[in-house]
Amino acid sequence: MEDKNLNIENLEIKLESENDFNFKKFAWKQFKKNKPAYYSYKILIFLAILALISPIIATDQPLYCKYKGVTMFPALSFYNSCEIKNEDGTTEIIQYDIAEWKLLDATSIIFAPIAYDPNKTDYNNAGYISPGGKQIFIDKAGNEKKMPAKFRHWFGTGKAGEDVLSGLINGTRISLSIGILSMLIASFLGIFLGALAGYFGDNKLQTSRGALWTMLIGVVFAYYYGFSIRSYKISDAFADSGFSVLMQLIISLIIFCAVLFVFYLLGKLVGKISVFKKSVFIPVDSIVSRTIEILISMPLLILIISISAIAKEKSIINLMVIIGLTTWTGIARLTRAEFLRISNLDYIQAAKSMGFKEFRIIFKHALPNALAPALVAIAFGVASAILIESSLSFLGVGVPPSTATWGSLLNAGREQFSAWWLVVFPGLAIFLTVTIYNLLGEGLRDALDPRLKK
Repeated sequence: MEDKNLNIENLEIKLESENDFNFKKFAWKQFKKNKPAYYSYKILIFLAILALISPIIATDQPLYCKYKGVTMFPALSFYNSCEIKNEDGTTEIIQYDIAEWKLLDATSIIFAPIAYDPNKTDYNNAGYISPGGKQIFIDKAGNEKKMPAKFRHWFGTGKAGEDVLSGLINGTRISLSIGILSMLIASFLGIFLGALAGYFGDNKLQTSRGALWTMLIGVVFAYYYGFSIRSYKISDAFADSGFSVLMQLIISLIIFCAVLFVFYLLGKLVGKISVFKKSVFIPVDSIVSRTIEILISMPLLILIISISAIAKEKSIINLMVIIGLTTWTGIARLTRAEFLRISNLDYIQAAKSMGFKEFRIIFKHALPNALAPALVAIAFGVASAILIESSLSFLGVGVPPSTATWGSLLNAGREQFSAWWLVVFPGLAIFLTVTIYNLLGEGLRDALDPRLKK
């Protein structure tokens, strides 16, 4: 009997793999036919690469420098200083982040394509210098000269002389990171809760009273140990690179799941106590649906602004979590609707009759066939998250003031209406990125629709 079940399961896996492979080929073929979506996908890859290498291509620290016989790579180094021993026995310390590299008497030096940091100021060109305006450069002798092409502010400067192009390039990393990572949080919540609500309904998931209350307490502790006490590490990672952000979030998620698993095991023990042994049905669908109704009944932007205002301090991690925790409802509704449809299909009933565990049926059999609408909603959601971040930064309640984002650049333009470059360039960046994600969402919607298959 076991051999028969094993053969049936192997055949089922083989058929699923073949069907999945064929549908992926069909979906990719359909997606490539949609030229606006396909070119949006290409541009998005370019923006992602630009975001990853932004700390290298837009920085005031040189890529290579040879000074007094010592070779340095300040922009690529993990250290912030270098000791140089002079011929007279003294030691000179070069601190990378505050050194005057443009005035350094170096043997050879190679600057980044944009030789300015977004948070540094060029006081010689402060006061809103336009892209085509006169820009000056003070050499080592203190003489005023015409700005060399390699040091020119090609998109103009801000009030204190901040380079707008450097802010745009580094803002790409921040805006895309917030958009993508906040939607990862929203996707995890929306897909997970929508799947549970659609599959179990109100009278299919049963547990002990003790296990239920223990898991509810466990969620609070898991969030505290996984994200709350590690928020400073995730915030610091944003100043480093996108890879560091991803690693810190993965670590936080692992801690969250580990703590939750401990409380799950603890709940099993608590459920064996006679007082907490009584079985109860968990009205999953009602809880999730009522939560969705409460959230969507509130104006989203006002809700996010209110939560951001009462936060202890402005930080990227707070903004990312707030957007993620308030934008999962659309994904959850689509996933729930798909699971309500799929849960009554023949292959789900066959899996139940074969004795497969509920969570295996949900995540291995039902979820892959219910993801298409959610993926489309996620693509549109990233565009929405970028708009929300830009709106909050424009209003001054988003990221910290020292962080350059597209919204903060727009906010700086409010102080000087004649500085058109502070509005046009960030506005075009926001418009382009949001349009790309919207076209990508439409392309995914058409490509993942099996009714279009010929």
